[in-house]
Amino acid sequence: MIFVQHYEDISPYQTKDGSIIREIQHPCKHSVENQSLAEATVRPGESTNLHYHRQAEEIYYILRGHGLVSLADETVEVMAGMAITIAPGTPHNVVNNGMVDLVFLCCSSPAYSHHDTVMV
Repeated sequence: MIFVQHYEDISPYQTKDGSIIREIQHPCKHSVENQSLAEATVRPGESTNLHYHRQAEEIYYILRGHGLVSLADETVEVMAGMAITIAPGTPHNVVNNGMVDLVFLCCSSPAYSHHDTVMV
């Protein structure tokens, strides 16, 4: 089954970690079964709350802006064109230290769930 959705038809909402996301594909709403894809936005001067996922592995792909991603005890500067893999159980957060929105795609397998998200 093919499912096509237009970006402008996706309502943004705030996740448990504090980022603003648009669920591009998620099992709760679409035909995808084992993963989710969302666009996340962190505004200038803001950050997501430190958290980890019990089961989900995530990939962040930075579309625009720049900032810092903390992974356990390591912090990495990120900018457009970079991809970051986050293993299950790894505490992480995103800081936008730039002047424009930090926007990235977040692929999660299994699909993102508030129940899988643990605040640190």
